[in-house]
Amino acid sequence: MAATIKRIKLGTQGLEVSAQGLGCMGMSAFYGPPKSEEQMIPLIHHAINSGITFLDTSDMYGPHTNEILLGKALRGWREKVELATKFGVKYINGKGSIHGDPAYVRAACVGSLKRLDIYCIDLYYQHRPDTKVPIEVTMGELKNLVEEGKIKYIGLSEASASTIRRAHAVHPISVVQLEWSLWTRDVETDIIPTCRELGIGIVAYSPLGRGFLSTGPKITENFSEADYRQNLPRFKPENVEHNKQIFERVSEIAARKGCTPAQLALAWVHHQGDDVCPIPGTTKIENLNQNIGALSVKLTPQDMTELESLASEQSVKGDRYGGLSPTWMDSETPPLSSWKRPQ
Repeated sequence: MAATIKRIKLGTQGLEVSAQGLGCMGMSAFYGPPKSEEQMIPLIHHAINSGITFLDTSDMYGPHTNEILLGKALRGWREKVELATKFGVKYINGKGSIHGDPAYVRAACVGSLKRLDIYCIDLYYQHRPDTKVPIEVTMGELKNLVEEGKIKYIGLSEASASTIRRAHAVHPISVVQLEWSLWTRDVETDIIPTCRELGIGIVAYSPLGRGFLSTGPKITENFSEADYRQNLPRFKPENVEHNKQIFERVSEIAARKGCTPAQLALAWVHHQGDDVCPIPGTTKIENLNQNIGALSVKLTPQDMTELESLASEQSVKGDRYGGLSPTWMDSETPPLSSWKRPQ
């Protein structure tokens, strides 16, 4: 299959990616039992052959097993992709803690390079800011890793506008990754404008609302015991009952446009601008093909207004994480003047 997916630039440092990426987390973690390599490697290759060349992983997915999977999938394919991974969350006995001190940053990078079986990471994100370490200290070590050729571009995930500004002053940030979809729009007030002011690209994770905008309420019927979505407030029965109204309206508009609800929700993200790249995840080739189809859906200004009116920030019930994960709202780091270098 010839690649016809357009390319976009993220940030001003030279990173160029496919206009849609592939989130790989669900292949190995959080959304039920891990899928087999025999299933996932062909899916990854199909994505690349279809023109989806921007792949997203993290050392915490598994932990570590998703990076190992990608390392195997990309043997002989490395030059065809832009590979993003993340550091910052360490798991001990099943409990995660956030780290951004220089020694940890370096050790995490070396570990990811080894698991991915590569010499250089295209885009390296801090998965969550460490609220014990000034962002300038973490960025200083990331800058060293760029200068040493271990990473090409630096990203932040779930960072506040002020954290983004402080980080960008140390070394240019190419990308901020954040949750952005029809049912998650809190980033539009401050964070998106800050990224655009500074020339930083935007990567939208969970652009399909963790599957709710593609499947609707019935998605909850298929959650396994290992699926962490069942613990998220938006997927609790009382909130699903309310939130299904959004899915029903999206479905109505999709039928009118001749596309699926998932394609409509993804198209809405694509229409936010050429500095935005959504990274929907999937473990099925048919869903991957459907997601690619979203790139062909054209929305008028009237369509956009209609969608935004039915899915405003106030119309969704339930927090994103309900305290299960830090977000940009609690991501502030201490001032640089407070940092005492470990002896």
